[in-house]
Amino acid sequence: MSAEYASFGLAPAMRAGGVLANGDYQVHRDFVDFVVDGRPLLFQLSDLDAVSPLASDVPPAIFTEQVRSLLLEARAPLPDGRYVIYGCPDCADLACGAVTAVIERDGEDYIWRDFAWQTGEHADLELNGYHGIGPFRFRGAAYREALDALLDGAGTSPRRRVLLIGARVALLAKLAAALCSIGIGADIAHDAHGVPADELRGYGAVAFGRAITQEQRAAVRRGFEQAGVEVAYVEGLAPIVPLLVAQIEHALDRSPVQLRRLTRLVAADGEAGIEVTSPCRVRLTAYRLDRLYRTHTHEVFDGVLETGRHRIALDAKAVKGESFVVARTAGSVLVEAMAR
Repeated sequence: MSAEYASFGLAPAMRAGGVLANGDYQVHRDFVDFVVDGRPLLFQLSDLDAVSPLASDVPPAIFTEQVRSLLLEARAPLPDGRYVIYGCPDCADLACGAVTAVIERDGEDYIWRDFAWQTGEHADLELNGYHGIGPFRFRGAAYREALDALLDGAGTSPRRRVLLIGARVALLAKLAAALCSIGIGADIAHDAHGVPADELRGYGAVAFGRAITQEQRAAVRRGFEQAGVEVAYVEGLAPIVPLLVAQIEHALDRSPVQLRRLTRLVAADGEAGIEVTSPCRVRLTAYRLDRLYRTHTHEVFDGVLETGRHRIALDAKAVKGESFVVARTAGSVLVEAMAR
């Protein structure tokens, strides 16, 4: 076993929710990811739609139990000393598949080894092992410090509520319903005047409709500033619910920019420019409004991209007129209006 040390850290991450082109909903999940040698461990495995056991929406007692388990202060949940490192973002059922590993102590050090994809009680390392991943040896003091820090705020959820401000009540109602379906709360209002500071602190983002004037937007911003609340502001690009959901998802992303998988999207001249930091599946969806303000949706790309920058030609019919492009990976969403 390698005697070299790997660095261990933690960072906020998300499984991006959204309204997909086929009408399905993908649930939003916030979690804490493991950062090994400066990179999210999830990126070092195959391209998985998965979350760590340190999810923000689990009850505080279970969250604390998960942290204690990683510190080896509780019995391993699986045979052979195996622990779930990443699991299904929609349920906790091992049958859906999970990345597991053996976690053990060697003196003061903690070691993660024998990573495998597991769907039953026992892992088959020969058939389903992640060969070439690990073992990782972590210095005990740094490992414990990182995990102990989570216990100070165990069960503290990120602000996943959004304030929707716009003129079209019917559209806002549809948007609020879509956000609720993926696990994000939403309230509709004309402004933030008179809202108590304690209530404003519950919001992570404010989304403005296109009809809201600059004066109205400035008044809302002042209300949050006076309450000492920092939120993300979303300038709604068009009255298209899946597009607005994608914009809000991007605004709610609290992961460090340098640790994101999808880092760049440019949409111009019938092409999309994409940059990814590790191989992953990328889906591109184009939305456009015709002259009667009817929405047209086109799935324009769905494939695995290697690390680096890519230029992808888009169907001319999908991006003519007023159009927008959404790029999506399992953990990131970017949105751009098509430049002409």
